[in-house]
Amino acid sequence: MATERPFDEAPLLLRIAQQDQDALAELYDRYARILYSVAFKSLRSVEESEEVVLDVFSQVWRTAARYDVTKGRVDSWLFMMTRSRVLDRLRRLQRTTKVTLASENFAEIQTPKSNVDPIENVLISERRAQVLAALSQLPDEQRQVIELAYYGGLTQSEIAAQTQLSLGTVKTRIRLGLSKLRVALGTWEPR
Repeated sequence: MATERPFDEAPLLLRIAQQDQDALAELYDRYARILYSVAFKSLRSVEESEEVVLDVFSQVWRTAARYDVTKGRVDSWLFMMTRSRVLDRLRRLQRTTKVTLASENFAEIQTPKSNVDPIENVLISERRAQVLAALSQLPDEQRQVIELAYYGGLTQSEIAAQTQLSLGTVKTRIRLGLSKLRVALGTWEPR
C-alpha cells in the first residue's frame, strides 16, 4: 500500500520570494480552504474569515524571502499566521463591541429635568432614536471611528493609534460615515 508523500512547499516559497504568482496560486490552492475553516471556527463570519485568508497570503507574498526552512514547516508557518490574524480580528471585534455598548449606554442617559420644556424633551428623545438608528446603518468600520470620536472623545490620531489604522484611513472613514449620517438624518437642524 503506497502512502501519499506530503507536499514540499519550500520550493514554492522560493518561487514566491521571486514574485512568481503561479507559485502563490499553487500554495493558495493547497491551503486556502483549510485556513478558511480554521478562521471560521473562531470568527463565525464568512467575511472576516475570507479577510483572514487574504491577509495571510498577502503576508506570504511580502515575506516569503524571509521564510527559513530550518525553523519549521510551511504549513505550520501558515497556521501560525492565520491564528495571529484571527486573534487580531477577535480583539478588534471585542473593542467594537465595547464601543457599541458604551454608545448605547451613553444614549440612555436622560437629560436633566430642570428647565426643560416637555415638548423639547420629546424632540430630543426622538432625535436620539433617529441618530442611533442612523448609526446602526453605517458599516462597522465607519461606526467604530465615529463612536470613538464622538462618544469616546478621542482625536483622529488617538483613534488611529487605538485601532492600529493609518490616520488617513481614520479620516476617510469618519468623513464617509458623517456623510452617510447627514443623508440618513436629512435636513434636521438643531434650534
